[in-house]
Amino acid sequence: NKTISSLHMESWRTEMKEEINRINQVLPNTPADEKTATIKQWVDSVIDKIDHYKAAHHRYVKQALTLLELALWKVKLGEREENGAAGRSKKVKLDAKSVRKEKRVSCGADTVIKNVLPFLKLE
Repeated sequence: NKTISSLHMESWRTEMKEEINRINQVLPNTPADEKTATIKQWVDSVIDKIDHYKAAHHRYVKQALTLLELALWKVKLGEREENGAAGRSKKVKLDAKSVRKEKRVSCGADTVIKNVLPFLKLE
């Protein structure tokens, strides 16, 4: 139940609650000799659905974190060099690819993602 309430999509939570409650409508009308099989089928259905939603959640989180990293990198690329004069005095020439790579490493995405990820995990 904690996993279901931590699903970030309301439609997923609603569908899971409906699936869990479905047994209450089905079981009273099920013949006694079929109840065990019906319950097993229902449990399998609930587990399959939650597994599906967990996998989808994982894909969405991965996509969101990729976008977050790219946004942070883009901001870093857009920043002007604060110590431009000091950088020129060193007479170090870096090609654009090296600068982009350095800014990707220094954009802070690893720290931001590490602190955002706990809010996106399922419990």
